[in-house]
Amino acid sequence: MSTTKKRAVVLVSGGLDSATILAIAREQNFELYAITFDYGQRHRVEMEAAERVCVAGGVVRQIVFPLDFRSFGGSALTSDLPVPKNRSDAEMTADIPITYVPARNTVFLSIALGWAEVLGANDLFVGVNAVDYSGYPDCRPEFIEAFTTLANLATKTGIEQGKPFRVHTPLISLSKAEIIRQGLKLGVDYALTHSCYDPDAQGRACGHCDSCQLRLKGFADAGETDPVPYVP
Repeated sequence: MSTTKKRAVVLVSGGLDSATILAIAREQNFELYAITFDYGQRHRVEMEAAERVCVAGGVVRQIVFPLDFRSFGGSALTSDLPVPKNRSDAEMTADIPITYVPARNTVFLSIALGWAEVLGANDLFVGVNAVDYSGYPDCRPEFIEAFTTLANLATKTGIEQGKPFRVHTPLISLSKAEIIRQGLKLGVDYALTHSCYDPDAQGRACGHCDSCQLRLKGFADAGETDPVPYVP
């Protein structure tokens, strides 16, 4: 009986969600290959967090893939547009915010798919969430279903080898508190992660952007304390 582990490509941004899905993939006994995107985001803190998460998570190899989304902007994360702060839950879900990066998850998953095909990996893990999120259209189940169909129509593996790709989204229907509880059970050290859209020069979280507010609420609802530093 073969004991060879199946390989999986995990999208790791350095945030809370991606650290959790990495732990879930490890728990499912996959051999872990992580891909992190240097896409022109406005700060480097999350890149450093992604490296820490990958080291702690037992990743066989991490690729940092360069992209230049900053060249066309259109998002507060890839330009000098101000990051929204102190928005209510209703405001966060009323429309697609300026922190949305056009087509980001489509591009990220497409590149991850290419690496997975080279590795002979049929499983991709991504930490999209359609419950506690900022209204991004590429975090919805409909998007994942459509991308999975595309993956199996557009690749040699899907067409010739009859080995369908699977896009795992174990967090998609969980609240942030549920994600945190699950991660803690799996031993995730959330002190290694970073979620803030607008950290200060020391890398401390602002505490006021959508991502910080969702994260802080998640820890509070889970009855836990967020271990990352915040601006006083």
